[in-house]
Amino acid sequence: MDKVHFIIFSPSGSGNKQFKIPKKLLNSLIFLFIIGLISLGYVIPDYIILKSNYLKDCSIRAKVESQENELITQRKQISIFAKEINELKQRVVYLNNFEKKVRNVANLDTTNNDVFGVGGTIPEDLDTNLSFKEQHSDLIREMHSQTDQIKTAAIFQERRFEMLLEDIEEKKDLLESTPSINPTKGWISSSFGRRVSPFTGRREFHKGIDIANHIGTKIISPASGLVTFVGKRGGYGKMITIDHGHGMLTHFGHLKKALVGEGDIVKRGDVIALMGNTGRSTGPHLHYEVRLNGVPVNPEKYILN
Repeated sequence: MDKVHFIIFSPSGSGNKQFKIPKKLLNSLIFLFIIGLISLGYVIPDYIILKSNYLKDCSIRAKVESQENELITQRKQISIFAKEINELKQRVVYLNNFEKKVRNVANLDTTNNDVFGVGGTIPEDLDTNLSFKEQHSDLIREMHSQTDQIKTAAIFQERRFEMLLEDIEEKKDLLESTPSINPTKGWISSSFGRRVSPFTGRREFHKGIDIANHIGTKIISPASGLVTFVGKRGGYGKMITIDHGHGMLTHFGHLKKALVGEGDIVKRGDVIALMGNTGRSTGPHLHYEVRLNGVPVNPEKYILN
């Protein structure tokens, strides 16, 4: 028999249908079905393995990306710490320079005062601009080294300030009489030393500093002292002189108005005059002089604020 008969029964029991399939075709279909089942037996496990490997690969990539992001964040933090170390180092240097300035004002010993050791040099600033892909191991080693240096310098500076306080306490009277603050607000329009005269065009020695601002700006005493002169004096115009003792005098020239009189005792910070444009002047400013034993010295050396 070359064909196989198939009958499809109707639910109602009538109109049954039948059809024939060649036996060879049926055998081929069965064979293909069996082959398909066998193939699925191989394909499905492989698919499961591939799927599992894909998921593992995705997980590994996610971990690698997370680690890379963490590494970038850590290197950003390293750069930030390096910048803070640079700033801290500059702060220690600033404190050391400030101490030297105070000692200079108080006529105290300024030798043997290098913050990073006698004859030592300030460590170079750390490089905070490294690429995030570059190795930071050298930077980290240098950060550790400089952190130790800064710690040592800070301890040294702390001891120096303790010694400074002791020295200042001994020279309290001298310090109260030392002109150590700005006598007025404004900007320095002419410094101490040799300059070209705005009147003659020739080089001459400027015995003080000129601080420019608006007419009427308040002028204060930079230290305690006795007012020894109030009046007009040549190119200074209206002028005040204060004797601070210990050979220290201050002159204030080109005033609009004096607010103290001869014989008055003033304290550091007292308002003594108003800025003007009197005498030999090209504009409103204060001519401020500091004299030590009659010799003009640079007032900026004594200004701490």
